[in-house]
Amino acid sequence: MPVKYKITIVGAGNVGATAAHWAASKELGDIVLLDIVEGIPQGKALDLLEAGPVEGFDAHVKGTNDYADTANSDIIVVTAGIARKPGMSRDDLEATNCKIVRSVVEQAAPLSPNAILIVVSNPLDVMAYVAWKASGFPKNRVIGMAGVLDTARYCTFIAQEIGVSVENIQALVLGGHGDSMVPVPSCTTISGIPVSEFISQDKLDTIIERTRKGGAEIVNYLKTGSAYYAPSSSVIQMVEAILKDRKRILPCSAWLEGEYGISDVFCGVPVLLGANGIERVLEIKLTDDEKAALQKSAASVRKSIDNLPF
Repeated sequence: MPVKYKITIVGAGNVGATAAHWAASKELGDIVLLDIVEGIPQGKALDLLEAGPVEGFDAHVKGTNDYADTANSDIIVVTAGIARKPGMSRDDLEATNCKIVRSVVEQAAPLSPNAILIVVSNPLDVMAYVAWKASGFPKNRVIGMAGVLDTARYCTFIAQEIGVSVENIQALVLGGHGDSMVPVPSCTTISGIPVSEFISQDKLDTIIERTRKGGAEIVNYLKTGSAYYAPSSSVIQMVEAILKDRKRILPCSAWLEGEYGISDVFCGVPVLLGANGIERVLEIKLTDDEKAALQKSAASVRKSIDNLPF
């Protein structure tokens, strides 16, 4: 019999519940959906479970308010926290979400000491640091989800501009998950062809700026919430890479210790993602401008980390 994995998703809001949906549809394992609000995770989990006969998946989905149900998880995805509203930056969430993420990890980590933590809560890179410190896990088992999402947005906008399939776009967005994120034109190709063959620099600059503001664009449309389809899909791509040991090269927020000239901060970089979590940080050749932008982005994250209460 194949191994059946256990995936805990903390936070049954739009991101968490949709992540559970993606994970169940891919049959990545049994899913525990946890939230502090009574009835919400139970109702959403039961609703999703009842989709199994229609969609043809046999993943078990359980909703709970009790951390005991999360014991011995292979993956813990942290989506808990307040969402942005129009006019708010990700950094505006820091004080509140720091307390939430710290509490979540302090309760979940001891019950699943061998789990890999994936943090989705904002401000992403800072919350990854909070989770790392609260868990006591080694750095390879605490990962922030941001680069996959930011890269997906970047690829979407390029595909729309050129008029080709999104599957033809290869790209990377690095750095902190915020206005200082770093789309990397030197690593942007269309089926291996440099993006400069398709798009003028002015147009690419516009796309890069839209990518940086991609989350805010959706927040401004929704008014009372933030993005959840693409963020949840992005985190489940990471979950799948880990559980299936796929050795995917993906941009993720990782704890850096000298890579790219950056130390003591979580920041988005290309990593090799497999069964052990982050198995390697890949140092790729960047242009001088791209490397400077990455270091500037990391410095912005470090400043926020320095302001944390622990």
